Amino acid sequence: MKRVLLGLSVALLLPGAVLAASLTREEVLSATLKPYAGPTTRGVDTRTLTGKVMCGYQGWFNVEGDGAERGNVHWIKHRGPLAPGNAKVDLWPDVSELGADERFATGFKFADGRTAEVFSSFKQATVLRHFQWMRDYGIDGAFVQRFVSCLRDPRSLRHNNTVLAHCREGANRFGRAYAVMYDLSGLGANRIAEVMEDWRALRTRMRVGDDPAYLQHRGRPLVALWGVGFNDKRAYTLADCRQLVEFFKQDGCAVMLGVPTGWRTLNRDAEPDAALLDVIALADVVSPWSVGRYHTPAQAARTAEKIWQPDLAWCAAHKLDFLPVVYPGFSWFNMYGRSFNEVPRLKGEFLWSQFVAAKRAGATMLYVAMFDEVDEGTAIFKCSNEPPVGGESKFLTYEGLPSDHYLWLAGEGARLLRGERPVADQLPVRKGKLAP
Repeated sequence: MKRVLLGLSVALLLPGAVLAASLTREEVLSATLKPYAGPTTRGVDTRTLTGKVMCGYQGWFNVEGDGAERGNVHWIKHRGPLAPGNAKVDLWPDVSELGADERFATGFKFADGRTAEVFSSFKQATVLRHFQWMRDYGIDGAFVQRFVSCLRDPRSLRHNNTVLAHCREGANRFGRAYAVMYDLSGLGANRIAEVMEDWRALRTRMRVGDDPAYLQHRGRPLVALWGVGFNDKRAYTLADCRQLVEFFKQDGCAVMLGVPTGWRTLNRDAEPDAALLDVIALADVVSPWSVGRYHTPAQAARTAEKIWQPDLAWCAAHKLDFLPVVYPGFSWFNMYGRSFNEVPRLKGEFLWSQFVAAKRAGATMLYVAMFDEVDEGTAIFKCSNEPPVGGESKFLTYEGLPSDHYLWLAGEGARLLRGERPVADQLPVRKGKLAP
């Protein structure tokens, strides 16, 4: 599905989201990149990706008045307030557990007349709570998205750095793992040096990779590069990607590559260039993007058998690890005015079928897309079954299931992956209260 190729949308493309900067880049770097000095709780084994279920964490939401001075980012599709007709998201977050200073009023109303509220990723308490949920439900941690294309702007840079610091603290406080994932989408030609410069700043100023919660793999800090080898006319080249992989390897890192579904056969969504395989062979982990590539449990099972199993064999022959991507469902009606509930969740059956298929294919690690992406309807965090009345805007629900159902199901998927529960097609039955 070509229209889902990017998967990880680029914050820079939001019109009017980033205001004119008043801070210099150096002022932002000095203020936001500090070594971690907070408490650490022992939890998951951060020495390896093997046996882990990790989530993608976008962290790209801003709201007017949140302190980031970026306006409404990723909630809206064009300039103006978050109000009926201007929502960009297809799921509405459940903010009932958030503090008063974490909730921001919108122009939407619930059916009973109450004002609907949303959150900001810029708020420390909100991000920490998200990592607490990961701990509570048995999710191992997050790949924190870092959008290279918008790091030039000081305010965007400040937001990205602030969210990364929040995630680092959340992972340390709640015994989770985190790692940096560079999303190359939207990166212009001849700009890969910016990725290297940014990583040097994170390493030398923030000491990222040195704290106990940072995810290691094969004895080295793990860094992910997403967007390698897609055939959607990206400005950067495979030669650029190779240079990046070599840079990170020389810096003592393990490298994970986010690649197209057709990477091994050089077809479908992949560049038909054998140089892609040469680049992948230099890495440590390969993770093909799956969102939108199959729509039903039966299609997921066929994908695992016909594509993932041969992918795993190729990786084994080249001494790479294989990280399949699973997702709960998909919708982007409010973003583009089409495809409402395009990939139905089936009350969790769709996501569970992928956990089972991946386990049967031989996967030893999994990536869940995504923790917080309400934009494309792929979020697994707490969302509302009673969204606001939207007029032109229309919202999915969790089909009457508890707002934490997909957090719980992802935790069950982690248990399945590690062999702590039997492999069975039947959807797990949840017992007890909402809290695990």
